[in-house]
Amino acid sequence: MQKIQSKKEKMIEELLTMYNEGQLAPLLRAHDKWSKKNHDGTDAQWSKAMELEALSHLDEEEPFWTFVAAQIYLSQVYSDQAALRDCLIGDVYTNFYNHVTRLSEKGLYDSRLIQTYTKEEITVLGAIIEPHRDMLFTYIGLKTLMDRYVARDFDKTPAELPQERWLIIAMTLMQNETTDRLTKVKESYWAMSNLYMTVATPTLSNAGKPHGQLSSCFIDTVDDSLQGIYDSNTDVATLSKYGGGIGVYMGKVRSRGSSIRGFQGASSGVLPWVKQLNNTAVSVDQLGQRQGAIAVYLDVWHKDIMPFLDLKLNNGDERLRAHDIFTGVCLPDIFMEKVESREEWALFDPHEVRTVMGYSLEDFYDETKGGGTFREKYQACIAEARLSREVVPAIDIMKRIMRSQLETGVPFMFYRDEVNRRNSNKHEGMIYSSNLCTEIFQNMSATEFESITLEDDVIVTRRKPGDFVVCNLSSINLGKAVPAGVLEQLIEIQVRMLDNVIDLNMIPVPQAQRTNARYRGIGLGTFGWHHLLALKGIRWESDEAVEFADELYEEIAYLTVKASMNLSREKGPYPLFHGSDFHTGEYFTSRDYTGGKWRELRFDVAMNGMRNGYLMAIAPNSSTSILAGSTASIDPIFQKSYSEEKKDYKIPVTVPDLNQDTTWFYKSAYFIDQHWTLKQNAARQRHIDQGVSLNLYVQNTIKAKDLLSLHLDAWQSGLKTTYYVRSTSIELIDCESCSS
Repeated sequence: MQKIQSKKEKMIEELLTMYNEGQLAPLLRAHDKWSKKNHDGTDAQWSKAMELEALSHLDEEEPFWTFVAAQIYLSQVYSDQAALRDCLIGDVYTNFYNHVTRLSEKGLYDSRLIQTYTKEEITVLGAIIEPHRDMLFTYIGLKTLMDRYVARDFDKTPAELPQERWLIIAMTLMQNETTDRLTKVKESYWAMSNLYMTVATPTLSNAGKPHGQLSSCFIDTVDDSLQGIYDSNTDVATLSKYGGGIGVYMGKVRSRGSSIRGFQGASSGVLPWVKQLNNTAVSVDQLGQRQGAIAVYLDVWHKDIMPFLDLKLNNGDERLRAHDIFTGVCLPDIFMEKVESREEWALFDPHEVRTVMGYSLEDFYDETKGGGTFREKYQACIAEARLSREVVPAIDIMKRIMRSQLETGVPFMFYRDEVNRRNSNKHEGMIYSSNLCTEIFQNMSATEFESITLEDDVIVTRRKPGDFVVCNLSSINLGKAVPAGVLEQLIEIQVRMLDNVIDLNMIPVPQAQRTNARYRGIGLGTFGWHHLLALKGIRWESDEAVEFADELYEEIAYLTVKASMNLSREKGPYPLFHGSDFHTGEYFTSRDYTGGKWRELRFDVAMNGMRNGYLMAIAPNSSTSILAGSTASIDPIFQKSYSEEKKDYKIPVTVPDLNQDTTWFYKSAYFIDQHWTLKQNAARQRHIDQGVSLNLYVQNTIKAKDLLSLHLDAWQSGLKTTYYVRSTSIELIDCESCSS
């Protein structure tokens, strides 16, 4: 053992020299040289010992050791694959066609790959693989990819290498392109393999494999009927089975004590159905990997809002608790005004409103800040004596919201009027709520049950499809793509990749498939914002950061609209383009896009259409930002040095590019004035047609008035949502599905 230890120490010195000279590539040759000598212990023991040694040095003083550890781990990955492929370590990447056919024959790859691409094409594509790009990974990034995303054999042995995963994803997403297909595959591979971008977790996991879908999450609207509620639960379970995160709007369901078929007091309200969804989330465990993830949204004027806000609390009546779902509350402007002025707020039963008033209150919003249709309809309900109501101080509801947020992190805040004012497709519908991560806003409507009949000895169920929202996500790695100056080329590629996901995906819920085709909505997002600020030497709490957010996201918005327009010119616009804000020009007017390049683009959009009805959304990106070696979403960091903990490992991590220059610009989220975060996001939100997963980070000692001040600031600044309130006293779960 002493002999191994001395050799290991010598090798560490050699590795450090290699790193300092920028020569990480010789690690594989060093491993070969060392392993050919007589030594005690196996290659696996050597690799594990070296990984541990390298990681033991990983702190704020020596963050480069993460790359040394990654190369040691990579050498073992190559060694294992060389044994499986019966080749030398240096040849593991040399026969891509054999690799694809072998995994296709075993049923690990979708057979369409070898049916769609010829042997010559696959051979040509195999030649573009750049093995040295494996060296871009940090240790935890490489381990995350190998543990969770590469194709695995039936005994769970990895059967794929990192660059093969990128190329298989590119081949899958570009398989139906008819012009310069191989060029488009190469461009997609370039974008992913350089870690300039990531695709959504379902795409990363499932592309090129025979099972699983490619979209991240879904949003359903529950109809106010027994059949509608159970049908919705079945749809949610079906999608959750395949790894989708779910958002569910329950605002149309009648409240507790409402009438059923004229019998007063018969309804049990929303809570039992929320608990049913809670059980679905636990029972349908996404192919055994993790339990389902479901967020339920309810309007703040709904009579069941008070017990709804207490659903996740750890005390009280357990019969009224649902600990495994996430809650969101839909807030109109007039409610926030009444909170601010300490006025009273009325709660109504949506079924009674429909019956007495002849309209659904949730179907309206205020078209302008301070006035509009919703408040007119709400005031009409106040004035209608036939309507029962509960009246409470608006601030009391807000107190219940904040209490739950400090204890559980939720509810999420959904500012419905601002969302619908900014809806580019308001000509076709209404947005009632968001998804599991609060960044997707697309038209929604309930699927309605019509009949069930027996025809030719087959039970036939007929339902009128509603708009069942589908999220298709991908994100730019700002910390790499912006310094490299590749945004224009990159966004053109990403929009095409996302658009192709829409056509390739086979969603097992027909109304979701229909909605996906009608709007062709995508969600191009970003991560690595704090990483980029640190690289540029910009402090988080500064006007410079706010101005930079405004400029950068305007440029990203411009390039995204342009890319979708170019794609529309090639493939045609989305079916509901005519009458949209893109078509009328309101999209550009409402955002004050008046510069020369914007005027030209506005004309091009009017002439050529838009391929996608929804374009941008910033997801949490907690998992894929780790894989790509950057910081999550638009969030500030937790700490400069920390341990990433999963159920089977704990790995020390430092923030990206930490050095004597960047360290001054990496300030912990819990010590940042959150009003600066809101300022940044207000500047950013103007350019994003959908939303942002925006967390608020607070100390557990925060006073109620200070948290209230943050919520009022968010609403007044024109934000559409806020995500978790992340307190130092609670542990929160990130949405895996929306990582991109």
